[in-house]
Amino acid sequence: MRRLLRPVLVLAALVILVETWLWERLGPLIARLVEVLPFKALKQAIHDGIQRLPPYATLLVFAVPAGLLFPFKLAALGLIASGHLVLGAGVLVLAKVVGVGITAFLFETCKPKLMQIPLFVRLYGLWTRWLAWAHGHIDPIKRRILTHLRILRGGRAGRSLRLLMRFRRARRERAALRPASG
Repeated sequence: MRRLLRPVLVLAALVILVETWLWERLGPLIARLVEVLPFKALKQAIHDGIQRLPPYATLLVFAVPAGLLFPFKLAALGLIASGHLVLGAGVLVLAKVVGVGITAFLFETCKPKLMQIPLFVRLYGLWTRWLAWAHGHIDPIKRRILTHLRILRGGRAGRSLRLLMRFRRARRERAALRPASG
């Protein structure tokens, strides 16, 4: 049973780590983008408005991007179902990236208020534990892959692999130069 469950656990861990990676990369990017926008008064008004809200209303503000992007995700799934795989996947990825980026940006503004909600504190702690669990499952695999790549790039195995690839390339080139017999 453990052997069957392992791929599912690795996939779940990868999803958690990808979400976290997106969150960590896109949050600061969206924050910088917002800083560049010339709407300083509007940004300050939004920040001040969030600061005046009670914790549960702040939770609603934090959830707004997910609600606004949900129709785009449904449209993407509709595109995929109707055979437009690339377009649908593109819309889905774009909605995901925008959603994670905006949510990460809002989280920094909303976090002090959100941490006043006991259930949110418990869920945030659960997320932190899941993240540690995901790293526990993926980091050893990542280390093994990196070790194998280092071995293939350098050392005897790497030289043998490069020599084999060079031999195959030369054989293909010689075959392409031979006249076709008919």
